[in-house]
Amino acid sequence: MSQNTEDQEKWPLLPYQREANEMIMRHDVTVIEKSRRIGLSWGISWLAAYVASCARDAGGMDVFYMGFEKDMTRQFVSDTADHAKILEIPVSELGETLFIDPENPDKDLKIFRLDFASGYEVLGLPSVARAFRSKQGLVIIDEAAFIDDLAAVLKAAFALLIWGGRIVIVSSHNGDANPFNELVTEIRAGKHPDYGLMRITFDDALAQGLYKTICARQKKDWSQAAEAEWREKIIRQYGDGADEELFCIPSPTTGAYLPLSLIEARQTPEAKVIRYSCKAEFALLPQYVREAEVEMFCEEELKPLLNGLDVRVPHALGEDFGRSGDLTVLWILAIMESLKRTTPFVVELRNVPFEQQRQILFYIIDRLPRFRAAKMDARGNGQYLAEVAVQKYGSRVEAVMLSEGWYRDNMPPLKAAFEDGTLDIPADRDIQDDLRALKIVRGVARIPDARTTDKSGKRHGDAAVALAMANAASRADVMEYGFTAVPNPLRANTDPNVSGEWPIERELMMERSGMRDASGLRGSVRL
Repeated sequence: MSQNTEDQEKWPLLPYQREANEMIMRHDVTVIEKSRRIGLSWGISWLAAYVASCARDAGGMDVFYMGFEKDMTRQFVSDTADHAKILEIPVSELGETLFIDPENPDKDLKIFRLDFASGYEVLGLPSVARAFRSKQGLVIIDEAAFIDDLAAVLKAAFALLIWGGRIVIVSSHNGDANPFNELVTEIRAGKHPDYGLMRITFDDALAQGLYKTICARQKKDWSQAAEAEWREKIIRQYGDGADEELFCIPSPTTGAYLPLSLIEARQTPEAKVIRYSCKAEFALLPQYVREAEVEMFCEEELKPLLNGLDVRVPHALGEDFGRSGDLTVLWILAIMESLKRTTPFVVELRNVPFEQQRQILFYIIDRLPRFRAAKMDARGNGQYLAEVAVQKYGSRVEAVMLSEGWYRDNMPPLKAAFEDGTLDIPADRDIQDDLRALKIVRGVARIPDARTTDKSGKRHGDAAVALAMANAASRADVMEYGFTAVPNPLRANTDPNVSGEWPIERELMMERSGMRDASGLRGSVRL
């Protein structure tokens, strides 16, 4: 259908409507979570007319629309007919035909139908799974979260993919335990990498011209002030339901994000937890004393664990920062050949000065075999530690500004790892409590404001955030540089085994030497 792209660009669609249609034609399965009343179904009806009008070799096929109400179905098929006429596509008048239900032969249903000169048709089907039997084409399931037995409907629809069909699943939300939201969560967790996923909130639609279109339709003058006032009125009218109805935030069910039974199933006694705390007066000691104390801790507690790591296995690190109130948690993950993420150890730091946190962090990363990536909390005071780590280790370290969007993208893969058994964690009560602290807030799993308390002081889900960071780091696609250096005759000692540098330091030196400088050149020349 690429040959008619210019024609499609002339359709009177807003950017998000156009983007949705483009995504539908790129993916066999497209899932769109949306605000109510933003004209998305109307936009898709243009695509329905176009697809049904094309010949088979141009991508044409039958189109089957399913909504949970008869009026929705009539409106979609009627819109499709109107758009076909605007596009000067030969099409029949909106008609009705019978849907013969094999399971209820005495209750045949009237369905809406359009016939195209191409031989294809647009049908508005009843919202039952058996409606897809012996069908083939483009399936549009509208307001899917409100369809009875959606799981059965999807199961029947997916059969159409075998012979080249496409499926579009569009809906606003109807609770976080609804099959539609579960499908969205699975896609974000990476379980369906071939599916397209799009999210369109009320504010997204406004930013892309929704209210301007409404004003044009109603012959009103548009202004930014009028749009802001109208937005507030709509949100006020929806009341407590605004988050779900307008902003794609499914209403939460009660309970923890990770069930206790699931956490316990992934606990292993082999994973260690090392805790180090400082008294308030420690920060006032001379620098050399603080460094010596922490060096002793590293040599006695961390070095044996680091020496025990498998040098053939890549490792990743996640960090959640704390200074005087919360903990700093450093979570190490080993990425096994089976792609299982195992936890060799976790380090918890309480009331440790900034410089000594840096000292401990660098001590660990310098000795991590095949260090792949780290993600670090860069909010507030944590920005310092994240910044110096980025300066030393380059693009392998990401300074993360935690946000609702970050949690939305990264918590589903973490939960999927628990569910799939591809992650293990320490058998530790405090870490268990941190993971249990994860709740659904505004439709997204995250740590709420409430704090828990361990025997040493308050906790704020610190280990849960560090684990989410580590899991995200282990999945990161990090670009690595490397080369074999030409021996330098002017350097007395070129043996890397006796250079006194740690392996990660040599590796970083080679990476930086291999990168282009400001003039676009690589390496250096000695005369």
